[in-house]
Amino acid sequence: MPDALWRLSATELAARFRRRETTPTAALDAVLARIEAADTAINAFATLDAAGARSAAAAADARHAAGAPLGPMDGVPVSIKDNITVAGLRCAWGSELYLDHVPDADETPVARLREGGAVILGKTNVSEFTLGRGNVSTKAFGTTRNPWNTTLVPGASTGGGAAAVAAGMGPVTLGTDGGGSIRRPACHCGLVGLKPSTGRVARRNGLPVILDDAEVIGPIARTVDDLAATLAIIQGPLAEDRLSVGVPGVTTEPPPPRGLRILYIPRFGTWTVDDVVAASCAAAARSLAGLGHTVEEGSLPVDLDLFEKHWPTFTAGGLAWLLRGQDWRGRIGEIYEEMAERGAALTAADYIDGLAAFREVQAQFARAFRDWDLLMTPSAGSLPWPAEQFGPPHHRAFTGIVNAGGLPGINIPSTPSPDGLPIGFQLIAPFGGDWTLIAMARQFEAAHPWADRWPAL
Repeated sequence: MPDALWRLSATELAARFRRRETTPTAALDAVLARIEAADTAINAFATLDAAGARSAAAAADARHAAGAPLGPMDGVPVSIKDNITVAGLRCAWGSELYLDHVPDADETPVARLREGGAVILGKTNVSEFTLGRGNVSTKAFGTTRNPWNTTLVPGASTGGGAAAVAAGMGPVTLGTDGGGSIRRPACHCGLVGLKPSTGRVARRNGLPVILDDAEVIGPIARTVDDLAATLAIIQGPLAEDRLSVGVPGVTTEPPPPRGLRILYIPRFGTWTVDDVVAASCAAAARSLAGLGHTVEEGSLPVDLDLFEKHWPTFTAGGLAWLLRGQDWRGRIGEIYEEMAERGAALTAADYIDGLAAFREVQAQFARAFRDWDLLMTPSAGSLPWPAEQFGPPHHRAFTGIVNAGGLPGINIPSTPSPDGLPIGFQLIAPFGGDWTLIAMARQFEAAHPWADRWPAL
């Protein structure tokens, strides 16, 4: 069982393909069998494309047999969140309104993965419109569950993808993060997940943009090797996406970091943090200090009220804009009906107020990074909760303001709860510092490996 192909990382699979020890088709067969065995309990997939995956795996078999793979992940099975377009596959966005939407083009990161030979498994479940309140439970697709405890949430809105990777249904998934939707599911499922800097991963041919530039595409994986390999493929500018042409910083992983100045922020304002989460993250902070970094505890050096006041303008306003002219009443979740009504009452001045507030958040973060190399927080303020329920308000406290700042943030698994539920901490870097975060995650992974932890599913 430890050597079962569905348990192997993307990078280990690719290495075995190159050594001719196994084939992409054999790996895909193992993953599809695992999906058949596990997904009834998890409900991770909205659309599984076994036929398309088999065709892609057969083509990868031939390339590896000829000694001519397209790249480091040629033949590796990858799942895609169901708000990222894949040509020819339904992109339902978790909503009955989009059940018939079949795009004819891949969104840019999917196209880059496909060009590198990755095998697209299908689309993973999301909360409706990838908004919501912390769970993945929709009228269209039902409830997605956490492999570590199937009565609980896997996190939202990339909950389906995170649950799939945690359960061995493919080693890597692509998600989106508009307010924490990569980092929190990675936290709740015991995975590493990166929200890149705004523009690090170019976007074109996707769904309508409803969160301005706050939402980005990034990877979730079991290992840092897999996360890094995926980012290396999907990153980079695209002329059609102006946000992507000016991201500073290196595009490959730097040497192991030494002596970084890290500000550990155990809570934001008056938001509570579950005791077990606080203890796990405090232990991780001590571990980072033990790795040679300077870690000091303090408070958030950015005005959180600016985010909390204006973030609803983007969620409600974006949804109201999306739904204009559509017959949506009675066809979407009740919380989205109320959100759309609020959004329709907003003014252009309200939206400009929000943009101005977020520019100030960005400036305050920039000033903070004159004194600190990284910021550290919990990734989620709470442990997972019942899968059909909305999350407690403090579950989301630590992530959304990073999106407002346009900054990279990463979830790194830390010590689980006494009953085995995953917990994670977040590191935040200056704009463009994505690869520094990966280097830090690798350093922590070497000292505290988590990839050998598997749910008893």
